[in-house]
Amino acid sequence: MPNERILVVDDSAPIREFIAHTVLANEGYDVLTAADGKEGLVLAQDLQPDLILTDYMMPHLNGLEMIEALHAANISAPIILMTAEGSEALAVRALRSGVYDYLIKPITADALINAVREALRRHWKDQIKERVPAHLLESNRRLEKRLRELSTLMNIGTSVTAMLDLQQVLNSVVEAAVNVSGAEEGSLMLVDEQSGELYVRAAKNFDQQTVHTLRLPVQDSLAGQVVRTGETLVVGGNDDKVKIKTKFLVKGIVYVPLRAPNKVIGVLSVDNRAEARSFEPHDVQVLSLLADFAAVAVQNARLYAEMIRERDTLDAILHDTDDYVIVVDSNDCILFCNATARNAFNITRTDFIGQPLQTVISHPEVLALFAKEALSGRGRRSEITLGGEKFLNAQLTIIESVGRAAVMQDITHLKQLDRAKSDFVAAVAHDLRSPLTAVLGYSELLVRAGTLNEQQTRFVEQITASVHSITALITELLELSRIEAGFNVDLEPVAMERIVRKAVDGLQHQKTQRGHTLTLDVAPSLPTLVGNPLRLQQMVANLVGNAIKYTPNSGNIKVSLWRDSDNIVFQVSDSGIGIPAEDQPYVFDKFFRSERAASEFDGTGLGLSIVKGVVDQHQGRIWLESREGIGTTFTVVLPLSPTNPDPDPTRPRRTGSLLTS
Repeated sequence: MPNERILVVDDSAPIREFIAHTVLANEGYDVLTAADGKEGLVLAQDLQPDLILTDYMMPHLNGLEMIEALHAANISAPIILMTAEGSEALAVRALRSGVYDYLIKPITADALINAVREALRRHWKDQIKERVPAHLLESNRRLEKRLRELSTLMNIGTSVTAMLDLQQVLNSVVEAAVNVSGAEEGSLMLVDEQSGELYVRAAKNFDQQTVHTLRLPVQDSLAGQVVRTGETLVVGGNDDKVKIKTKFLVKGIVYVPLRAPNKVIGVLSVDNRAEARSFEPHDVQVLSLLADFAAVAVQNARLYAEMIRERDTLDAILHDTDDYVIVVDSNDCILFCNATARNAFNITRTDFIGQPLQTVISHPEVLALFAKEALSGRGRRSEITLGGEKFLNAQLTIIESVGRAAVMQDITHLKQLDRAKSDFVAAVAHDLRSPLTAVLGYSELLVRAGTLNEQQTRFVEQITASVHSITALITELLELSRIEAGFNVDLEPVAMERIVRKAVDGLQHQKTQRGHTLTLDVAPSLPTLVGNPLRLQQMVANLVGNAIKYTPNSGNIKVSLWRDSDNIVFQVSDSGIGIPAEDQPYVFDKFFRSERAASEFDGTGLGLSIVKGVVDQHQGRIWLESREGIGTTFTVVLPLSPTNPDPDPTRPRRTGSLLTS
């Protein structure tokens, strides 16, 4: 019994420490210690321990003297005596003093624990015998007998509900009902929902003709009354015969309903035709228990049949789908692999079900997909290449109590479109960079060619600044194009605290130049989220960089990071120029800049579009709150683990009160 209080009395501190803290405390006991017999006597009188472990040879009072004093004080706790000088005479004295056990040092931990458990068991058993009256013990014995009987029936019910053969289940229930009630015969009838009649589904000691022909109407029969009311019915029990149906007469019968949710689906009955014996209330209780088991069995059989139908439907869908589907259990053994996946990954063996994944599939990217997920403990998304010409978007999902499923779609055509788009953007960027490089070179040559007047120098500076602006625009266009493509994003566990600190450190120079005060508030012990670290760092850098750029010198910027349920929240607040209310719905549009921002600050109008693209890739939300002349706060909410990637990351979403594009 846990938390029992034990007093350990021994003049040796190492032995007290070993017994009290190393052995007994680890077993869950509440342990007290005393350094000699006199102190042990006082503690035993004051604290009333459940068990006392005492040494024999101790100063002031030895073990036996302390035991005698305890008896004189009417302390009845069981006592175990320990001694290093064991002798037959001492053992006799100890047992005569009433100790429960006698241990000779050195004592092993196992021997000590066993002795303590046995002493406590004997003590509590003796206490029960002393305190419980004889008639209660007799009642307890009768109750135990009844409980054993019910337990036996429970075991029968539990075993039959596990059977898949419904007929076998119902036969077992009827046989048990007849046996435990002592009846002559029994039957189990179910309601035929088509005809509204009760028909025999299982029977014991019935002739076959009765089994096949007996049908009772629900509206006009004793059994039907039980179906209608849901109440048990006991009839007869004397020499008078009860008519159940023509030529079917009994002297006593019990009908018990089979209850399903919200309705009665049948009736379990036992009867006596020859003997006029009444059925006891206990018989009815047992029959009700068996009827409940039968109802559960019927419902289980119906649910199982429905599950088989649904499984076959799902199986047909998965087999015929063009998607590639692989399902493994918790040990990475294959549970399912449809024909599309088998053909793609060259699975020719027919006995792949139950085999380890790595012995059936050799494709390195598929194995890496499952292996990386196993390390992170989360679902993830990746890309699979087939023969260098076909590309699959793979989504690996954890299925509770089953394992994991990888579903892959052919995105080759999307990759081709993405490649064409990337080639176009790269070609345009190359064609633009070449003349820009020439313009920048000639502007530098103008400075070196000779002395320029003030106006010429200003013109050259404007040319150089414009070239740098266009170059930055081209770079951000390329970056936004890659983000919007979205198909090559590989997600992994990311520590957002590290991402935020790294991005903020990279902007220290700009912050220092403007004289800003930047406060970083990061909640402790944040979990990792599933994302792309480079994209997330880019998102953080863009938002913090904007706060630095659009805040007048010596301003205040606060960067916060915390957890909210299954999300990580990232927030950047500044005391900058703010965004007019009429411009706020458009801040995430490509190339959009408010009038004041465009007139006072350099920029391409793509930074927040890139931020929005990164947030959408991670299935997050972003919104802003801003007042002109007061400042702006951007809030980003990112789920810890994205589930179903949005096939259209540019689709408009409603976030808070702001419709972002």
